[in-house]
Amino acid sequence: MTTWVLLRGLMRETRHWGEFPAVLRARLPEAEVVTLDLPGNGRLCRSSSPVSVEQMAEYCRRELSARGMAPPYHLLGLSMGAMVAVAWGALHPQELRGCVLINASLRRFDPFYRRLRPRAWPALLTLIGGDVVQQERAILRLTSCRGNAQSDILDDWVRYRRECPVSRRNALRQLLAAAIYRAPSLRPAPRMLVLASASDALVDPRCSRHLAARWNAALAIHPGAGHDLPLDDAPWVAGQVRDWLAGSC
Repeated sequence: MTTWVLLRGLMRETRHWGEFPAVLRARLPEAEVVTLDLPGNGRLCRSSSPVSVEQMAEYCRRELSARGMAPPYHLLGLSMGAMVAVAWGALHPQELRGCVLINASLRRFDPFYRRLRPRAWPALLTLIGGDVVQQERAILRLTSCRGNAQSDILDDWVRYRRECPVSRRNALRQLLAAAIYRAPSLRPAPRMLVLASASDALVDPRCSRHLAARWNAALAIHPGAGHDLPLDDAPWVAGQVRDWLAGSC
């Protein structure tokens, strides 16, 4: 049985995957799908977030080992979770069978204004202070093209935030780690699939195009989803992963 490890992004936790893990399991019935919180998020909200992406990857390795889950693994990372997957592959390539990177942005390949679109900067400033409902509404609008129609999602996200609040200190530490991380020049996994959203309001999809070209990775771009691609179209993501594994991408 292949173990798939799902890694979320900045200030997000395992519950933010929503229905995606179940959809992926349905498409990959022989796979074991595991979701991990990064320190500072979710059930680990009282822990300090590492200030390096490499330290985040090492935490994930230790957590899987503690759970008795041995490599090799497939990794699927969204946004900062994609950086963690890349760092993991660079440090321990023998542990990976492949990586799926979703709406990734890496400092080696693109300037900061593509890795984080300037029009998103004002919204991001609201995420480190203020009312929880306003913060989560801003995140939903920034990361989903269906955010205005997902009041139930907003209610869930507000509840997650109140139950497992991410401190301002940890939010800043995660932002710092993502900002300073520099990816390797060579592809860090034996096989790689890059997925991007054409309507991503947070990260320019050219970042994914450049990454895929430099690392000779398979690439697929969703025509209408936002940054949180698994939220906007979980079946599409799972289908792309299944087809890639089957060698048809």
